[in-house]
Amino acid sequence: MSFQIEINKKIVTVKLENKKNIKHCYMRVIKDDLIHIRANFYFTIYDAKSLVEKKREWIETSIAKLSKNIINEDEFLYLGERKKIEDFRIKNLDLFYKKEIQKILPAKLEEYSRKMSLFPTSISYRKNKRTWGSCNYKNGLNFNILLMKFPIEVMEYVIVHELAHIKHKNHSKDFWNLVAVYCPNYKEIEKRFKNFL
Repeated sequence: MSFQIEINKKIVTVKLENKKNIKHCYMRVIKDDLIHIRANFYFTIYDAKSLVEKKREWIETSIAKLSKNIINEDEFLYLGERKKIEDFRIKNLDLFYKKEIQKILPAKLEEYSRKMSLFPTSISYRKNKRTWGSCNYKNGLNFNILLMKFPIEVMEYVIVHELAHIKHKNHSKDFWNLVAVYCPNYKEIEKRFKNFL
């Protein structure tokens, strides 16, 4: 089910998805013209309209934030800044990111490995959809090439996070305490990370 609303003189589609096992209601601004609501079967289209009205201010802020981060076709993000593709003569952006991350990340990894006295057995780089980094049971680390889009402190946080997994293969209190020693503002960085794109 869906309906349309007007936000800042622009038509926005609101899609309601009713699911069986959902206890709460979840609303996400997907694009500047699309909102997605997931809720249980008892949540009606009228409830959705009421929720949208109640959260109008939040929706406007979220859309404004999204619009600010929309990248034009001739642009790309490099360490948190917009750059022009033609200035770098890029034909394949993924390949460019892979080459660039291999120039920048190893030195940062070495620096934090020494500080933390934790050393990976291998390093690899991939374009992942869901993870920014990972640590396998053999202590091999993998990093997402798309980290090149974000400010350098985000990359540093992911490095600290994955190195900490060499010692703690979970997200226990001890794990987060170790992360906090080398990245005290990790919660703030995680927030920036999620809001960046």
